[in-house]
Amino acid sequence: MQKDVNSNPTVDVDIVSGNYLFKPTEYSSSFDNVDDPTATRSHGGSLWHAYVNIVCIVAGTGALSLPYALKQGGWIGILILFLAWFMSITTGRLLVKCLYAGGPKRLSSYKDIGTVAFGPIGGWVIFFFNFIILIGASILYFVLIGQNLHSLLKGTPGELTLALSMKEVAFTSAIGAFATLAVVLIVLISSLQNLPTGPIEHDDVIWDQFPVALSTIAFSFAGNMVYPNVERSMKNPQQWNKAVTLGLSSCSVMYFLTAVPGYYIYGTTALSPVYNNLANQGARMASQIIITIHVLLAVPILLTSLSLDFEAMFGITQERRGKTVEFVMRASLRVIIMIVVCVVAIYVPYFGDLLSLIGSFSNCLLVFTFPVVCYLKLTGVRNKPIYMLAWYALTVLLGIVGLIFGTIDAVKALISDFQGAA
Repeated sequence: MQKDVNSNPTVDVDIVSGNYLFKPTEYSSSFDNVDDPTATRSHGGSLWHAYVNIVCIVAGTGALSLPYALKQGGWIGILILFLAWFMSITTGRLLVKCLYAGGPKRLSSYKDIGTVAFGPIGGWVIFFFNFIILIGASILYFVLIGQNLHSLLKGTPGELTLALSMKEVAFTSAIGAFATLAVVLIVLISSLQNLPTGPIEHDDVIWDQFPVALSTIAFSFAGNMVYPNVERSMKNPQQWNKAVTLGLSSCSVMYFLTAVPGYYIYGTTALSPVYNNLANQGARMASQIIITIHVLLAVPILLTSLSLDFEAMFGITQERRGKTVEFVMRASLRVIIMIVVCVVAIYVPYFGDLLSLIGSFSNCLLVFTFPVVCYLKLTGVRNKPIYMLAWYALTVLLGIVGLIFGTIDAVKALISDFQGAA
């Protein structure tokens, strides 16, 4: 018996921003015309629903590191931000086109696209980088929670170095985006009201930091991994291009409101997250509380998603293992994941540089490179106009530069952090 798509919708979450969205994958049988991107489906959400989901997916805590990204690369970071904006729109469109380019049946996931394009190895490569994002984002959020709680409780009996608590709560799909927007507005208003009195240093371009700045910016545009689910939930999938363009453009406006004033006001002293620069203690505390609540709600979902991937990989089900063994294996796996994440978060408590490492090592490929390469493999190269191939080549190049040089610079920055703390 088919399951109604409107009953008990499961909640999925963006692996980077931690924002919630409805995931229709489990109900694929109730989506008619799912294999035809031009057909209208009897079930599904509107263009507005898809737009809201995209904003919720993309607009995360990465926005609060953009002034720091400009500090790393200089004002040329504005150009990178523009390029990332338009390139992420391009790759978001291409990724969905790939879903229908693998044969008569629509593919269901990013991993499936890699498998059809480049065989099992291609699928596992994408799965690997997807895993890095899942566990990396979880560690990153633990670091942010620990830093915020330490700052909020400093000087009180509850002061701690890194204490983490979380509670699994179901919220609406817009909770993460609204939290980020609220903090962006708090930071913007408070910064403009408390302008520094002394001279502020800025750099036009810092070439050796260009890749790591790109990595931080790439982190802010991650969302490709769940775009297939969002497109599948649309009643009119032919409106996907409009939805992804409007969604990413709205996020970009939010990013410019954070990046440009933040770097202009704080210059080479810009911190990550940027609310650490605020002179107004009330505004800083409000920002920390909002973001801490946001990530406390997101982390359990991220870790659950990571656990489910491993459980599927190892065949941890009652049918295969039996009820008792399945419970023991599932519990043991999740305890191990928690231990690994907590240990890494404790010993790598450097939010800005850790974000750059995650962005460079995985996001640059998942956001910029893989969608283009898979699309060209599935649809061919010779049937594309030269100007489009040039744009695709630039997009792939940007992703590769971010991966190689951004990773190197981020690792060097983390090494410097550890040496400075010694």
